[in-house]
Amino acid sequence: MTRIIAGRAGSLMLDVPEAGTRPTSDRVRESLFGALESADALRGAAVLDLYAGSGALGLEAVSRGAACADLVEKSPRAATIVQRNAGRVSKAVGTGTTIRVHRASADSFLRSARGPFDVVFLDPPYDLGETELSSTLALLVPVLSAGADVVIERATRSPEPSLPDGLVATRSKRYGDTVMWWATTAG
Repeated sequence: MTRIIAGRAGSLMLDVPEAGTRPTSDRVRESLFGALESADALRGAAVLDLYAGSGALGLEAVSRGAACADLVEKSPRAATIVQRNAGRVSKAVGTGTTIRVHRASADSFLRSARGPFDVVFLDPPYDLGETELSSTLALLVPVLSAGADVVIERATRSPEPSLPDGLVATRSKRYGDTVMWWATTAG
């Protein structure tokens, strides 16, 4: 079971696609969002959740005070579930927050995205190649705000992501077989 951990939609249960996604565990999300909240990165933020799966990361951010979230999911079945979850969270948090679901690949969305985004989550399938991830990160840079936080979730067996010009690695943290890589805009 996946749920919203805290905030205005705290404890709300989320549907999860039956196959093809790998929800971020509650433990990892709690640590991730604790760090974002301690840095005051969520309040009023524009959030982008690429490879959304169930939408849990972007929706957790909205529950904790983000102003808006764009959830991007290529799989039609998963995007339908993201839309249903977004409706539930939107109802729970009330007015003043915008949640948009985009049925598109990450790269396709980024080619026409307007931004700027303050917090970005990338939780691609673990089998996504490093070349593809690097291409997505390069497309992401132009739509980031100054000082944006970018969080990339990968398997511990995956190499450190190759960051394009415009992004600087800030830290990483392991959680079992998952590692979170943090980056921010350069300059």
